[in-house]
Amino acid sequence: MIVSVKVLGIVRKPLPPSRRWLPLCLTGLLAAVAVPDAFPQGPMPEEGATLFPSGAFVSYSSIFTSGRLEKGAGADAPGATTHPTFQHQIPLTVSWAFRRDVQFSAVFPIVTKRVDLPAGELGGTGFGDTLITLKYRFLRLDSERGTTQLAATIGPKLPTGTAGIRGSGGSLLPVQLQPGSGSTDWFVKVNATHTGLFNLRRLVLDGSFSYLARTEGSRKVRLGNEAETRFWLHYRPYQARLVGPEWFIGPSVTWRHRDHDRQRDIRQPFTGGEEVAAGFTTYVSPVGGLVFWFGLEFPVYHDSRGAAHEPSRRINIGVTKQFVWRP
Repeated sequence: MIVSVKVLGIVRKPLPPSRRWLPLCLTGLLAAVAVPDAFPQGPMPEEGATLFPSGAFVSYSSIFTSGRLEKGAGADAPGATTHPTFQHQIPLTVSWAFRRDVQFSAVFPIVTKRVDLPAGELGGTGFGDTLITLKYRFLRLDSERGTTQLAATIGPKLPTGTAGIRGSGGSLLPVQLQPGSGSTDWFVKVNATHTGLFNLRRLVLDGSFSYLARTEGSRKVRLGNEAETRFWLHYRPYQARLVGPEWFIGPSVTWRHRDHDRQRDIRQPFTGGEEVAAGFTTYVSPVGGLVFWFGLEFPVYHDSRGAAHEPSRRINIGVTKQFVWRP
């Protein structure tokens, strides 16, 4: 299960009549996040809105992820291939669009990981790795129908996380159970949004693809590279004439892939895997710049490569608020 809570906000002038249909939106976490001349890039509520230029936001999230162990390799004792069955992440995000179409973001998380084994519970809490990114919006095409926009994000994930937590017996927990990886990794992401799908001005399609390329970290362990693709089709049942109250809701589908972990360049069995999840996401904005959102996903397919871990549902809950100013 995932639960995510965010806080951000916005102050801006009303949009001209030809652009009143442009949504307030959030662009994110758990990874790259984004922050108009006051026009949004795409309403991905998990990621925060793009504010080009002179925009900024601060985001707080609480994310809970759960799964379960089944009988199989790694189910009885901790080892190099042990992965958590529960995670709690608390990322603090700051973001600033210092010029048109370019935005800086940084995420500072606190992470809890644990695994419930037959012999007892293992895990701990500490600082996670810091993610620093630059986002560039390289395409924007507006029309009476809507807008089509593309943006790319890139940046390093720095080894600032805790990597020395020990179990009750005094031995170090597996790297997979540590809040930090000890590695300097690279994150890239592409976001796209298309409003006015099928000539329906309130129908929007959002898509994203992200990739985390990992390097060797603590104890010569290189965690598997990660890729994710997500699509969200959503409709606005309600929208104010000016920037203000609105409501988005619609289905989503997500594909996730993770490569095998390696230790001293030796591939570890029962690591990595693939998952396809389906669900829905909605957000409600009672006033301009204040957004409450909720998302729910259930795995419809997963391949854990023989590992004992099976993913569970994901829940995202958030509230956002943004800031924009004019010099």
